[in-house]
Amino acid sequence: MEIMEEAAAKPVVIKVAALCGSLRKASFNRGLIHSAIQILSEKSWMNRMEIEYIDISELPMLNTDLEVDGTFPPQVEEFRHKILEADSILFASPEYNYSITAPLKNAIDWASRPPNCWADKATAILSASGGSGGSRFHYHLRQIGVFLNLHFINKPEFFLNAFEPPFKFDSNGNLINEEVMEKLKGVPCSLA
Repeated sequence: MEIMEEAAAKPVVIKVAALCGSLRKASFNRGLIHSAIQILSEKSWMNRMEIEYIDISELPMLNTDLEVDGTFPPQVEEFRHKILEADSILFASPEYNYSITAPLKNAIDWASRPPNCWADKATAILSASGGSGGSRFHYHLRQIGVFLNLHFINKPEFFLNAFEPPFKFDSNGNLINEEVMEKLKGVPCSLA
């Protein structure tokens, strides 16, 4: 009986894997992820949800010759394990050529190799980019997500034209605009 009471007393923590589609040192999209982590560190969200930023820069380009006897290269195995362990996914990426960045597409493809690590996970999208703020990236990722069986949060949508005044990020890629920070709050919270 004590074990059941103890388990009931522990809050369930939702684990969110956050991936950034930009490899740039001062990436605005990585800044959005760090801000989302900061938002969830607020007292009201403590112990309910945690976001882990997962660096995809060391993943080799997808090449099925690297799969040997059902195993993957060590960095791919570790990445796939983190995606499998996550309850939800948070993507943050700029839009490149009306679509997804090459590093993010590569990561998506590695984790989709059988067995598909993405299936049945609640998913939210952030983007800071020029022009449309990354809206075409959102829509293209949603198309891919249908095949991967990702469950996208429809609202709130978060597209940000990062280059429109006033400045939204500092020279290190940190979000400094309070209005944008307020808008951002709804996205990670929607994964709860």
